[in-house]
Amino acid sequence: MRLSVIGCGYLGAVHAAAMASIGHEVVGIDVDERKIASLSRGEAPFFEPGLQEILSEGIASGRLTFTTDMGAASGASVHFIGVGTPQQQGGYAADLTYVNAAVDALLPHLSEGDIVAGKSTVPVGTAAGLAPRVEATGATLVWNPEFLREGWAVQDTIDPDRLVVGVPAGERGERAAEILREVYHPAGAKGTPFIVTDLATAELVKVSANAFLATKISFINAMAEIAEATGADVTQLADAIGHDARIGRRFLGAGIGFGGGCLPKDIRAFAARAEELGRGESVGFLREVDAINLRRRERAVDLVVDALGGSAYGKKVTVLGAAFKPHSDDIRDSPALDVAVRLHGLGAAVTVTDPAAIENASRVHPQLTYVTDRDEALQSADAVIVVTEWDEYRREMSPVDAGSLVAGKIIVDGRNCLDAGAWRDAGWEYYGMGRP
Repeated sequence: MRLSVIGCGYLGAVHAAAMASIGHEVVGIDVDERKIASLSRGEAPFFEPGLQEILSEGIASGRLTFTTDMGAASGASVHFIGVGTPQQQGGYAADLTYVNAAVDALLPHLSEGDIVAGKSTVPVGTAAGLAPRVEATGATLVWNPEFLREGWAVQDTIDPDRLVVGVPAGERGERAAEILREVYHPAGAKGTPFIVTDLATAELVKVSANAFLATKISFINAMAEIAEATGADVTQLADAIGHDARIGRRFLGAGIGFGGGCLPKDIRAFAARAEELGRGESVGFLREVDAINLRRRERAVDLVVDALGGSAYGKKVTVLGAAFKPHSDDIRDSPALDVAVRLHGLGAAVTVTDPAAIENASRVHPQLTYVTDRDEALQSADAVIVVTEWDEYRREMSPVDAGSLVAGKIIVDGRNCLDAGAWRDAGWEYYGMGRP
């Protein structure tokens, strides 16, 4: 099939390349000329495992092209909207400027029978507002939310754990659902659940999934706060309750909390939309989820300061990690960088290292010192804090070797990803999050 993808940021670029990799003819469209130039050369504009390979393959095969010309969407049978929905400046609600602009620009190029598939994360009710404009052209609007995990986005697009399509009622919706089944035929052939629902439910599926995951993370971090007050070990607590099949162990890792371009802004937008609907009390707990998450960053800083004798001023602190999670160079709302900036504000000489995110981080926070080599970053450090759980830090870093490089053997495990016993046996003062 011939597809267009409007918006070639993180979501759109991955979706376009993935769709080309399963055999579709795809054109990616974006107003950012530099981004389009990079993609057209087959160069991924951000770090995402597997993307470079399928991008290069798609360009070489001729199945994948990129342009700034919206007219290139003409002739495609399905048009995916994958633009950003950032948090509004000065508020919590989602900014739909880019979604509205993308739809407005696409309308003149739609034909009778076309499908416009929204993939952006939007407040419930957005699709209902857009549908009449799309339907006036003879096209049909559906909502097909993404469930990508950064670091596994290519896999999640090609081989998702479920596909959700919200469609209008009646024959128009049935036809649209069948076309989307054809688009995702390889996944369907593997038995991937294909859930057809209404537009509002499809919108809610995405934001409610993110809200649940954020709540689970903040729950275990709230338990970490209780553990710190009582001397309990939150890691053992998580292991114990995680054996309950109703709870599960995933996302019960206490630490400095979540960040990135999705969970923080999505739970805030969800709460804001609930207020607009007169149901703010239904998701009032999300305000506390957000507050707990932010408190854990402050707690990590406090652990470093306390370990340094009550002051970080003039001390050299090495921060291991800048991206908000491993296997990504995304620094949006990164807890790792937040901790680094806070320590710098307290007068510490902060050195940050990260396998992928240094270029992005240095552009946003040039006041910090950046080193690409981990061991070089450890040299003469008075304290070390792990804030992104890259394998380079949690599995490949020897406490004995690291101890020979630093000035002070103090390590704060902001992700509870290290073997506390091994580090203590090597003579380090080890401090975990919610651990004695």
